Amino acid sequence: MAARAALRRRFWATVPARLRLLRAATLLLATAVAALLLVAGLDLNGTWDRVGGRDAPRTTSAADLDLALNDMDAQAANILLSNGDAGKGRLRTPYTKAVGFYGDARRATGHDLRTLAVAAQGSPADEKTVESLTDGFAEYQELIGRALENDGHHGGRPAALADHRRATDLLRTRLLPAAGTLVSSNDTAFTAEYSSARATLSAQLTALLVLGVLLLAVLGLLQWYLARRFRRILNPGALAASVCTLLAVVLGTQLLSASATQLRVARHDAFDSVVALSRARAIAYDANADESRYLLDPGRHTQYEESFLAKSQQLYGLKGATLSTYDAELAGTWQAYRADHHDLRFTGEFRRELDNVTFPGERAAAERTVQAYAVYQRDDRTVRALLAAGKEREAAEFCMGWEPDTSNAHFGVWMSALNRVADINRAHFTSSVDAGRAGLGGLLPWAGGLLGAAALLTALGLRPRLAEFR
Repeated sequence: MAARAALRRRFWATVPARLRLLRAATLLLATAVAALLLVAGLDLNGTWDRVGGRDAPRTTSAADLDLALNDMDAQAANILLSNGDAGKGRLRTPYTKAVGFYGDARRATGHDLRTLAVAAQGSPADEKTVESLTDGFAEYQELIGRALENDGHHGGRPAALADHRRATDLLRTRLLPAAGTLVSSNDTAFTAEYSSARATLSAQLTALLVLGVLLLAVLGLLQWYLARRFRRILNPGALAASVCTLLAVVLGTQLLSASATQLRVARHDAFDSVVALSRARAIAYDANADESRYLLDPGRHTQYEESFLAKSQQLYGLKGATLSTYDAELAGTWQAYRADHHDLRFTGEFRRELDNVTFPGERAAAERTVQAYAVYQRDDRTVRALLAAGKEREAAEFCMGWEPDTSNAHFGVWMSALNRVADINRAHFTSSVDAGRAGLGGLLPWAGGLLGAAALLTALGLRPRLAEFR
């Protein structure tokens, strides 16, 4: 009882004791709010570094690897298809371009594998996947190199086709599934980072509001006590401290809320579309390769025709469609969509993008992509019709030519349109990350400064009152 009475006298029984207690509570709460904002700022800085510098680049590198592998095999098929008989009757422009593109894709694959090897460190599953991909890539290059060497000799086409088949099978059964696994693994890690950051931001915002309300309540109690005890209406220091605290809490709330919004825009509004479009681009190159394989390897016509249709369904899915009905069904469902943007009778990566249209100009760019895709699909039927009519060279020239109104030219238009949609989303992803970082530098110092000012103003406001009891 004696100790309790002593504590009461020391901290509450006298007016100076009560003022010191209220001052201490104010300083303690102001420090707690400042510390919370500092921790939140450090967390956000780390989050933006991981999102912009690690999670997104890893996912896009894996998607780029998928595309580069598909492009390599497409160009390998084009080299063989345009080479003629050991160079005799060679389609010179398609051959030269295919050789150049093959080299570009091979170098891109090597670069992406090195990037992913570094990114995989610390994840045993990803490390194993990258190691398997690296070994498989070396084996694939050896098979293609042998195919190209055999095709350079008269009568070497059968051996070249056998090597190319083994290389293509290796690509489809080992390399592409492994690359897809890396895309999913890295995208899942990004999603986990996003979910954790959002949960942390929500908890920090709740804590900020609770501590801010408590701090304002203590300052209000101090103002009331000073008015009641000293017969003064307002204490300028306590009033100014309350204003500073309110502004600091508002700025802190704005910082955390804006960061949560920018994080959502970066991850879902922008990057979900980037992933869908990256997958679409890789699938497109694989479908284009199937077209070249179809022309190159008569023994696998059925397999490559079915594979091309399967890729088409992944891009723009039409239930029950065959190659003979696909174009008409695409035109009908697309016309229905253009009349009513809520009438989406198709599935696939294009549907994923159109379901996630967010930014100015994105819908128009996405629609131009689908329209260019429809032109490319019709070109495919032309290629198959020419081959069925026995016009093999004409079919190859139309498939691989670079003149206007050839299949390759229309494929380039389609890829350019798809890249424009992806660029819109990448730009907004980057701007969201930059805005999130800028918010830290703009709002956090002001909030911290205002809390420091609140603590100082409280101490200065009480100083004359405490001096009266000395």
